[in-house]
Amino acid sequence: MEKKDRVDALGASLLVGVSLLLGLNQVLVKIVAQGMHPALQAGLRSAMAVLPVLILAWLLRRRLSLRDGSFGWGIFTGILFALEFLMLFLALDYSSVARVSVLFYTMPVWMTLGAHFMIREEHLTRNKVIGLVVAVSGVVVAMWGREGGENELLGDIFCISGAMIWAAIGIVARVTPLNRSVPEMQLLYQLVVSAIVLIPAAFLIGDQIRDLQPLHWGVLAFQSVVVVGFGFSTWFWVLSKYPASEMSSFGFLAPLFGVLLGWLMLGETITIWIVAALVLVSAGIVLINHKPRKQSF
Repeated sequence: MEKKDRVDALGASLLVGVSLLLGLNQVLVKIVAQGMHPALQAGLRSAMAVLPVLILAWLLRRRLSLRDGSFGWGIFTGILFALEFLMLFLALDYSSVARVSVLFYTMPVWMTLGAHFMIREEHLTRNKVIGLVVAVSGVVVAMWGREGGENELLGDIFCISGAMIWAAIGIVARVTPLNRSVPEMQLLYQLVVSAIVLIPAAFLIGDQIRDLQPLHWGVLAFQSVVVVGFGFSTWFWVLSKYPASEMSSFGFLAPLFGVLLGWLMLGETITIWIVAALVLVSAGIVLINHKPRKQSF
């Protein structure tokens, strides 16, 4: 399939589907956390997702190589990936799906800031600056309107930290020899290393096994195969075929789906603060990803 100059019906359908999976993922993590510690859940999910990604790479005839100069950077991003999902899963242990969905998907905000200093072609434009201000205002609104005390504040901190680490992975993948690897190889680095890091770490933390039931294993398997194996790989595939500027207009869907699914599936209360934060963060992301103008700062 040739590269496209715009998002067509197939691309739009896939982007909506992946956004739905990403929003659903927060709910699934919350459910499995009832049975096992977030660190153990994150590690097991990574380990279980390796095989589906390998199968997909084989079906697509991807060249998986450790000798293209990417190995060291792949290990580094794997460690970052472990930290990212540890932060995300811990955030869901302390806070609601709605709050986490809004704050975690501020990743484009932090990536835009980092890219300004790390990537020559990604300088801040007027639209990006306005978008940053609007999105950060949404973060402030979300944190200002919290109702869960210190635990919720800790969840917010974990969540924003995870979003920043996610942004760092994206930048590293673009500016280092890791960009020589196919997307499936980049994902495999992250999955294998994070499994190696997180599973032993979970047993050092404490209550790794809670009220573990067959349901939790089933949901964890769905996360591994469908969300990570299919969803993440599909995202990488779409990113390789469609212009990023066109895809960015779908960026607000994942937090929107997360908020709605948290309400529908877990009975979470959607406060006016969350609605306001969602609107501001989504508007900021749209502005940040708007086609850049010529003037830059």
